[in-house]
Amino acid sequence: MDDDHIRDIFAGLGAVTIKRMFGGKGVYHDGLIVAVEVDGDILLKADATSAPDFKAAGSTQWTYEGKKKPVAMPYWSIPDEALDDPDELRQWTRKAFEAARRTGK
Repeated sequence: MDDDHIRDIFAGLGAVTIKRMFGGKGVYHDGLIVAVEVDGDILLKADATSAPDFKAAGSTQWTYEGKKKPVAMPYWSIPDEALDDPDELRQWTRKAFEAARRTGK
């Protein structure tokens, strides 16, 4: 996914910085990572407070195969309804930023 498209996704949140990482990209707002781009998908940061909201909205959590078992990462897909609704997308990107602020990362 190109950087301009990523910036469009986060337009409702504000300016973002995009950095290459782990074969994908990290998306930062106010110095905190709020999302990652993996295999062309944007995955929003969640924590114990917001992960249930993502799950309830039908999002899927990013996992990868570890040495002994799957490893769940704190990033979730954007809910389908938000992809076509800028106001709802802004709420989800804000939720990702709030999770980043709570975790301090």
